[in-house]
Amino acid sequence: METVLLYILGILVVLVGIAVSIGLHEVGHLVPAKLFGVRVGQYMIGFGPTLFSRKRGETEYGVKAIPLGGYISMAGMYPPARESGKARSASTGFFQSLVQDARTASADTIKQGDENRVFYKLPVYKRVIIMLGGPFMNLVIAVVLFAIVLCGFGTQQLSTTVGSVSACVVPASSASQKCTPDAAAAPGAAAGIKPGDKILTIDGTAIDSWTQATSIIRTSAGDPLAITVLRDGKKVDLSATPLLTERYVYDAAGKVVEDASKKPVTEKVGFLGIGAAYELKQQPVSAVLPAVGTTIGQDVHLILNLPARLVDVANAAFGPGARDPNGPVSVVGVGRLAGEITSINTIPFVERFSYLLGIIASLNVALLVFNLVPLMPLDGGHVAGALWEAIRRFFAKLFKRRDPGPVDTARLVPLTFAVVIILGAMSVLLIYADIVKPIPIG
Repeated sequence: METVLLYILGILVVLVGIAVSIGLHEVGHLVPAKLFGVRVGQYMIGFGPTLFSRKRGETEYGVKAIPLGGYISMAGMYPPARESGKARSASTGFFQSLVQDARTASADTIKQGDENRVFYKLPVYKRVIIMLGGPFMNLVIAVVLFAIVLCGFGTQQLSTTVGSVSACVVPASSASQKCTPDAAAAPGAAAGIKPGDKILTIDGTAIDSWTQATSIIRTSAGDPLAITVLRDGKKVDLSATPLLTERYVYDAAGKVVEDASKKPVTEKVGFLGIGAAYELKQQPVSAVLPAVGTTIGQDVHLILNLPARLVDVANAAFGPGARDPNGPVSVVGVGRLAGEITSINTIPFVERFSYLLGIIASLNVALLVFNLVPLMPLDGGHVAGALWEAIRRFFAKLFKRRDPGPVDTARLVPLTFAVVIILGAMSVLLIYADIVKPIPIG
């Protein structure tokens, strides 16, 4: 029962974090819009039927039934159609109807006396500030949460304390990594090294990091090493001779290096058979922005390769293949990961809570990057429209031509409609994949 409750708690924490992030994202739009005098009719978290709302001044604040985003309704999001002076035949096409409906809905948000309090009449820089306010808020949330996780809780890093001791020596190329009756005893176990021992010195060299210790061990095959450890508050002197054994070669990301034929690369190194214990180490404030930048880079790379990633997800969901642990996930997948992590009783609760904060921080970075994609109805699409308007007006002024006026962004509504359909299909695919073929946490 406790495990189930912890699982549910993890999901709830992440869901609340997502809801708060969405709400603050919309606040990022709301505040500059009101400061610039735009009439904001609604501030809503979610879509669909309204569950709760209350009006404050001219703005209705509320929560809707489908918690997959949010919005603010600004007066005059789309400019009216420009009269060309030429007769045009009436059109009842589907896309033309979408464009006209968008213009009509935009016009309906303009109340009498508020004709100059509309979005499309604002200077370009003010419209850009309003539309970037949401992503900027996600960036602020991400920086704050990363700071709490890295500087407050810390990150798991290798310590100089022994976490595991192998009983025997098993070559990396062996089909089984289990000890056999004829397997040689691991030098570390034979020397009396125990889990929990803190390595102080190796051959007289003070050990400050596990990497330093393994470097000495790997290059000392066949040479006896004097090892001093701290055990139960007392120094213990031991002696161990590393064996020359075959081990896999790992890259900087911790993955096994493969040759041209996709076979794991191995090397002959000294081996004691001891592994490091991990411990939380608080990071300096200077580590926060690089961590955020790295996450932004990963999300940008994911979005740029999204079509191929979605094909991989579909192949895994409808075939025997495994999911890419670094691939895209839906809200369902995020909730499942949060629940599983929270319910692992072998990990201290503080570390589990830190992991949940890290998930929410990463989601805010994803919201930041995704919303900057220059497609309507995303924030980046509105920014692109405003910048295009500025470019057109600049060249019109440069060549002494008539002001072309606001960009008719309503004409992009059919594209917006297509983007919404694609995003919906993508969400359905990811949710299905997260149910039938979830990404393992290990």
